[in-house]
Order: sequence, then C-alpha cells, then structure tokens
Amino acid sequence: MMKKVFGQCYIWFILLLMYLPVLVLIVFSFTEATNVGVWTGFSWNLYPRLFQDTQIMTALGNTVILAVISAVAASILGTMGAIGAFYSKKRVRKAYDMVNQIPVVNAEIVLALSLTVLFVFCSEYIFKGQVFSFWTLLIGHLVLCVPFVYISVKPKLEQMDPSLYEAALDLGATPRVALIKTTLPDIMPGVISGFLLSITLSLDDFIVTRFTRGPGLLSGENSIETLSTLVQAKIKKGPIPVEMRALTTILFVLVIIGVVGVTIYRNQQEKKLLKLRGKKNV
Repeated sequence: MMKKVFGQCYIWFILLLMYLPVLVLIVFSFTEATNVGVWTGFSWNLYPRLFQDTQIMTALGNTVILAVISAVAASILGTMGAIGAFYSKKRVRKAYDMVNQIPVVNAEIVLALSLTVLFVFCSEYIFKGQVFSFWTLLIGHLVLCVPFVYISVKPKLEQMDPSLYEAALDLGATPRVALIKTTLPDIMPGVISGFLLSITLSLDDFIVTRFTRGPGLLSGENSIETLSTLVQAKIKKGPIPVEMRALTTILFVLVIIGVVGVTIYRNQQEKKLLKLRGKKNV
C-alpha cells in the first residue's frame, strides 16, 4: 500500500515540475506586467495585443504553415517507408530500421550542421547560387520528423492481421486497393500519432530551423522567422514580448484539446477492432 501511495505521489510531483512553468505563464497572461512574478491587476489586454503584433503573427503563420506541411509530408513518407520495410526481406528491414535510428539518436546540432554543409555544397558546386529557402527548411524538418513517423507506424504494422491483406488480394483487389482498404485502417492510429508528433517537433524546433532557413513564406524576401527563432532574437535585445504569454496559453489549450480528441478517437477505434475480432472468433 505504501509503495503504491509513494509511486502516485512521485508521479504527481514530476507532473507538477513539468507543468508548473506553463501554468505560471498562463496565470501571468492575464496581467500586463513586463516581468513574470509581478502582478499589476487582472487584464485581457495581452490577447488583443497579440493579434495586433505583426511580427509575432508573421512568425506564428510561418511556424504553423511549416509544421502542417512538414507533418503531412512526413506522415506520407514515414508511413510508406514503414509499409515498404514491413513487406521487405528481413535483412532489408533491419537495414531500414538501423538507418531510421540514426536521426533519432543523433544530436540535433549534428543533423543541422550536416544539412548546412550539404546545402552549402549544393549552392557552390551544383546550383551555382543561393539554395537556402523554404525548401531547404522543409527538407530539414522532414529529416527530423520522418523517422518518428516510421517508429509510430511500425508497431501497428506488426500488430495487424496480415491475412486480411492477403485475403483482399485473393478476392481480386489490386495491391493499392488492398492496402487502402485493409492495411491503412489498422495502422491509422500510428499514422495519426506520427502526424501529431511531427507537428510538435516542427513547432518546437530551433536548431534545424536556424541553420537551414532562407527567405520565403510570409517573411517574403527576408529569412523565414518562426516562433522559436523570434524568441531567440528577442532575448538578445531584451525581455521576451509579454504577448508571448498569451500565445503560450492559446497553444497549450489547443494542444490539450488535440490530445484529448486523439485519445478519444483511438479508444473508439480500439473498441471497434475488439468487437470485430470478437465476432470473428465467434
């Protein structure tokens, strides 16, 4: 009994340490004080001021557009890679798994520097001109996100019933139709998890973005500014803009809603699968 109580207390203590800074930012998003810890009275003014700040809105737009595009592309590439590796020979599958682990375990600064050297080489010796742009930034985020989609989808492929795909082929379905009708529904929870993880990684990334960005998106001819690079630039000159506290609150609430929605969806899908398997066993 004491071990169970101690374990629960320890978990709640760790959660408190993790979320206390976020909760502090949320509380102080309702005051206009420049410094966190100083309360100058309750106010909603930071929220309208946030949407009036052109610099923050531009960075937010760049961040969201980049995150969505990179997450969609990473989900497609990672899912295709996982399916291809799953249906490959054992040696090939092991080689794919090993290569996929490199970006996951490697330090992000190594990944960023490697991409920078590659892009500089292409700029100097292949394209003979500046290559740093939105596309180099997107490639950097794809290299960062695709392995995590692969990791999310692979266990779902191992858990599914392979006889369904084979039965669809025996009944005359083409490999593409059989894949869409039988395999994708089973691995969809893993694809969604990989998609959400990719969005999180892209939204949170600074190092790869800092090294691979160029002009484009909402920044026009200037270097693409995301929320992470904007905060870093602001810190150099002074305190972080107080409007960022309101943005943090909005993002946190949206993430909570997204996590709850995905959890409910996954639970419903698992219940449906259990019912189908129960009917088959009967």
